[in-house]
Amino acid sequence: MKVSLIALGVTVLALIGVAAWQGNGAVGAGFKSAATNGLRFAPVLLVAFIIMGFVDVLLPRQIVETWLSDAAGWRGQAVAWLAGVLTPAGSIIGLPLVAALYKAGVGPGVLVTYLTSMATLSFIRVPLEIGFYGWRLTALRIVVSVILPFVAGFLARVTGPFILPGS
Repeated sequence: MKVSLIALGVTVLALIGVAAWQGNGAVGAGFKSAATNGLRFAPVLLVAFIIMGFVDVLLPRQIVETWLSDAAGWRGQAVAWLAGVLTPAGSIIGLPLVAALYKAGVGPGVLVTYLTSMATLSFIRVPLEIGFYGWRLTALRIVVSVILPFVAGFLARVTGPFILPGS
């Protein structure tokens, strides 16, 4: 978390520097836009963190072991696949949820299945995709993407012990 915060801080400072160099009130406009976006997304982030907190407190160990551990095998991945498809608001909700589930001991295979499903199969995007490039390309993308979360989850389950200590 510390490294991410430092990287984000360096990025912010670089952007402020570029905006200051550009002039024409770009620094003030950037902060104004940040405040507007912050106010717009604050309720969603608040809900995401509330979900994260309750998952952290309420998720029983038995459910994690039975349904969401890598030992649950394909059953855990199927649950993760469906949850990824159904997650509203994509990564704004999904990323804090994954952080809480990871902390609760959910296996890397299940988490990667969920993240990949959320990124490739979210039902919320389907109407937008149909509107932009039609139902045929949308259907093709969905059909070829259905298996990707399972493949990614399997690879995470196999490689997880080498990358994540204790998994």
